[in-house]
Amino acid sequence: MTTPVAAQTADLTPDLRPEARVPAPSGWWVLVAGVIGLAASATLTVEKIDLLLNPAYVPTCNINPILSCGSVMITPQASVLGFPNPLIGLVAFTVVVVTGLLAVTKVALPQWYWIGLAVGLLLGAAFVHWLIYESLYSIGALCPYCMVVWAVTITLLVVVASITCRPALQRRGRGAAWMLYQWRWSIAALWFTAVFLLIMARFWDYWSTLL
Repeated sequence: MTTPVAAQTADLTPDLRPEARVPAPSGWWVLVAGVIGLAASATLTVEKIDLLLNPAYVPTCNINPILSCGSVMITPQASVLGFPNPLIGLVAFTVVVVTGLLAVTKVALPQWYWIGLAVGLLLGAAFVHWLIYESLYSIGALCPYCMVVWAVTITLLVVVASITCRPALQRRGRGAAWMLYQWRWSIAALWFTAVFLLIMARFWDYWSTLL
């Protein structure tokens, strides 16, 4: 005969297994977002090399005076650690792609790994916000490929944080943290909206000429 406590424990057991903490959609998004971020970082790296070899080279992402990778690549902010920022992306997103591959193939990863990845993405998100500020208010130009990296970093943070925190939140029941978890995508949508509005407001003088 199964006691209520045993039944409750049995219900929780699947969520405590590493493979159960990674729903298929989450695992696939980690993989897809990692591939997108890696592709954007690789493209930026190639563009940077071409620009170094030929200062007259016009990057393919130079679309207009505002959407201009070339204007961003030549700034100190584009090489914060003394080398091009995209090299950081090459390493970081390679880790994400490998993680995504393991997740979609149901390879169990320890909780400490997901925590470490979430912390890494949190640092990456902080770096992204600094770059957003610098792009808007110091450089005065936007790099389209960089913006792709911004978007995938934020969504990856939401997904990986969900994978990391979901089991603990389910065990503890409802509360402020659980509500935050439930509204995570709405909060992310508000973040994207806020960044879009900041971009529109900062460069409205230019956008208005296109109307």
